[in-house]
Amino acid sequence: MIVAGVMSGTSADGINVAIAEIMGRGFGTRLRLLGHHEFRFPAAVRRKILSLMNADRARVSDLSQLNFLLAELYATAVRESARRAGAKVALAGCHGQTLYHQGEATPFLGARIASTWQTGEGSVLAARLGVPVVSDFRTADMAAGGKGAPLVPYLDYLLLRHRRRGRVVQNIGGIGNLTAIPAGAPPEDVIAFDTGPGNMVIDQVVEKLFGSRYDRDGRIAARGRVQDDVVRWAMSMSFFAQKPPRTAGREEFGREFVAAFLKRCGRAKSEDIVATATALTARSIGDALRRFVLKRGKFSDYVVSGGGADNPTLMRMIADEVEPLGFTIHRSDDLGVPSEAKEALAFAVLAYQTWHRQPSNIPSATGAKRPAILGKVSYP
Repeated sequence: MIVAGVMSGTSADGINVAIAEIMGRGFGTRLRLLGHHEFRFPAAVRRKILSLMNADRARVSDLSQLNFLLAELYATAVRESARRAGAKVALAGCHGQTLYHQGEATPFLGARIASTWQTGEGSVLAARLGVPVVSDFRTADMAAGGKGAPLVPYLDYLLLRHRRRGRVVQNIGGIGNLTAIPAGAPPEDVIAFDTGPGNMVIDQVVEKLFGSRYDRDGRIAARGRVQDDVVRWAMSMSFFAQKPPRTAGREEFGREFVAAFLKRCGRAKSEDIVATATALTARSIGDALRRFVLKRGKFSDYVVSGGGADNPTLMRMIADEVEPLGFTIHRSDDLGVPSEAKEALAFAVLAYQTWHRQPSNIPSATGAKRPAILGKVSYP
């Protein structure tokens, strides 16, 4: 079965599409990647998405319109990706654009509620593509008592587990998240959680100080000097002491955090502030490994994917954190999983499992009380 996976992450840079041929069931699933492509959001669309993420106020009309607009953009991206791959898609899985994610229940109107919202209308996408679409993956896990994230560990376990080598698989998108897979472990022994900011704080700081979307090749951070006192202040946040399963997003590391971070940096040089934001990502990863992973077993491979893997300055800082812990660093590309395709590929696989009525959350990763079949199916 040929399946398209569609992902747009918390950085709101654009749309990633993976086209894959998938066969089998459960953790016996086999797949062949046929192609993967990235499509940038138009600048006005990205600004609107960022303004609505975790917003205190938003117009209902904007939320409704964006839901339909994103579906149109996703459809265009999938059609173009399928054309380039020379493939006829039979099913699509679309993560949607996260506007709000609250994995921990908080008081609301006399109740305690955890909730999540990924926008991008599945019915519109199905109608435009002419194939069934699975979307809104996170809610079923939350209904089963989980935090709705992370979901990519299913793919990590499927493709990157090893009989003799313990592996930590680290994705660095807007948020950093890891999957720790002990050697030869069954899925219920997998540990997975969000480590903290990935590129999110770096990107916001660079945009505010330099007017760029991101620090290309980590060049700005490489010129700066890390303010260790600011990193220590950030690492004192309660989030970093929270035991897994845990999730993070713009609710924790969005505009409010960045405003406090910049204030804490004071009159430091702009390059120093970017270097400090970069060091925070690396330090949070090292802290997560020491606190929550190494005590669970022996791990030797540290496998990195996501946009952060293309930032040499960040990767040098991460190496300083993880190599003393006994890890050998690899890119997921080296193990047959293209870094930029991995998250989109994950949602192709999750959609395929849902279509065959198979659960695809990993309860030890999300905190769910049971395995759950994820997502909602829309028909053309």
